[in-house]
Amino acid sequence: MKMLRQLFFALGMISVLQNARANETNSVLDKWFAAQADVHTWSADFVQTRTLKTLTQPLVAKGHISFATPNDFRWELGQPAQTIALRHDDDMFVIYPRLKRAENYPMGAGTPTEWRDTMSLLQAGFPRDRKEFESQFQILSLVETNGTWQLALQPKSVFARRMMPELNIGLTTNDFSLASTELVFVDGSRMRNDFTNAVLNPPLDEKLFKWTPPADFKVTNPFTQ
Repeated sequence: MKMLRQLFFALGMISVLQNARANETNSVLDKWFAAQADVHTWSADFVQTRTLKTLTQPLVAKGHISFATPNDFRWELGQPAQTIALRHDDDMFVIYPRLKRAENYPMGAGTPTEWRDTMSLLQAGFPRDRKEFESQFQILSLVETNGTWQLALQPKSVFARRMMPELNIGLTTNDFSLASTELVFVDGSRMRNDFTNAVLNPPLDEKLFKWTPPADFKVTNPFTQ
């Protein structure tokens, strides 16, 4: 009888802890989404660290990001930029200026859903609303450490999980601004971005997110290959 009481007590404590964690997660998410309502544009510097199993030392590079709601972004990696990823409306390009080469990823209604789900992970740090967020991700864990909330997510899209089984987002505890992102790929490699010098709602020219391929650039469309 005593053992049964101990078992029920232990099960009860587990339930209490699970409910407490769920309440904490909901509270953090509510505050994060509330903070997103004030984000119209955002820019920041970042340090990108890529960890590959084939390399003993990680690859580190500096860059800059600009974002404008609802889904325009421009990532510049390297100084000067060696890789530029930009999206405007339903068009996305990954540009390699030195190689005079670019990849075009249409993001409109005609694009296969699985590809759109995967490419949308690039802007997971700026969710538009909770309903959309929860349709894309399952929350694996939430941990507070060193002044940030570390949110571990798993894409719900089976296709996206085959490429990227986990995504980690860091949010500052004081104002729930984006502190870091980390993409975990299926081969075990990781790509982490740590943001600094962030500016909320800076004036950004729409031209920053638009790009017309020069005549001497080779442009491919991986979706059709």
